[in-house]
Amino acid sequence: MNNKLSIYLFSWSILFFVSCHSHQDEHGHEHETTATASLQTDENANSFQTSLTEEQIKSVDLQFDFIKQKELTSTLKLSGILNVPNNKKGKVTALFGGVIQTLNVQVGSYVSKGQVIATISNPQFIQIQEEYLSVLNKLTFAEQEFQRQQQLNDNDAGAKKNLQNATYELATLKTKKMSLLKQIQLMGVSTNSTQLQSTIAILSPLSGYISDVYAMIGSYVDVSSPIAEIVDNNSLHLDLQVFEKDLSKIKVGQIIHFTLTNNPGKTYDAKVFSIGSSFENESKSIAVHSQVIGDKTRLIDGMNVIGIVNVGNELSQAVPDNAIVEAEGKYFVIVKMQENEIPADEKEHGGVWFKRVEVFKGVSDLGYTAITPITELSSQDEIITKNAFFVYAKMSNSGGEHAHAH
Repeated sequence: MNNKLSIYLFSWSILFFVSCHSHQDEHGHEHETTATASLQTDENANSFQTSLTEEQIKSVDLQFDFIKQKELTSTLKLSGILNVPNNKKGKVTALFGGVIQTLNVQVGSYVSKGQVIATISNPQFIQIQEEYLSVLNKLTFAEQEFQRQQQLNDNDAGAKKNLQNATYELATLKTKKMSLLKQIQLMGVSTNSTQLQSTIAILSPLSGYISDVYAMIGSYVDVSSPIAEIVDNNSLHLDLQVFEKDLSKIKVGQIIHFTLTNNPGKTYDAKVFSIGSSFENESKSIAVHSQVIGDKTRLIDGMNVIGIVNVGNELSQAVPDNAIVEAEGKYFVIVKMQENEIPADEKEHGGVWFKRVEVFKGVSDLGYTAITPITELSSQDEIITKNAFFVYAKMSNSGGEHAHAH
């Protein structure tokens, strides 16, 4: 028996004692009203029975209503994860090896595309620029030599071999120039300046937030050593896992509400843009991809979420939320018994008779919960809608048997 049930049993005992109080007759003699219990187990395992006097019903403040047909909004709960697509996150790397001279960001910093993340230095940068300037000078001489040999050849005054050598040298230097020019451009160094630079800037490849920093000032980095990681959280996707039986309830364009697993107090929105066409590994679930819309405050790539999908309205047997008693790992409603349901040998004791009926819970909406009773209930059956647990506790206190009070 759980703690909640124990508390109600104690409360019931007090109320029951008050309703069965002693009184004096006109001669001053005291007579005690007693409560008796008879043992009789119902054939149906899901309905224990008990009776209450009208005085007990008033003292406990029981309220009643009929089971109703309600159109309740049905929802589907799904687990998922927030994810930033690969084209909206990346690592900052250097195209050339070098030593970190400055580091301008830290975790959480926002950076724009093209912003300087860090600077690195390497003597090799000077050598590349120096070689480029040298090639430019040689190229000027090679072009002049090629033109001179071309003129000699046209006048049959020069050897053809000399023209071929001049052509080859000019083509080689042009190729070398283009190679060095590309390297210098990748370094971010201006080719119009005669000033040689030993330090180059590392730029952000996209806009977003710094999610990790791998380097530090004075460390050596190369192409295989990322400096930092950037994530554009404005492009967050919500990836939900949907089982095959529920897949037909999800449509492209549908709005999904979701909460963070570790912070269920705030609700966010996402819009479905794609539904997977294959099962995910061994889970036998299908991935549903949504674009997070609206407020994205505090949302981070990799967070676990619970998605809530509105899948339409359903007409169901429903009772007020407070009418359902949870105990023994099951759910029950307490039903007022009809006259023909009361055992003949118990009718003489009088009182109002009740039975418990196990139910399965369905969707909850607007203060009502859909139920599926184990045994059939009709719209004419009255149920306790307030303080039902007191009556359930009295049934449990009697050992799950018939009990009555008079």
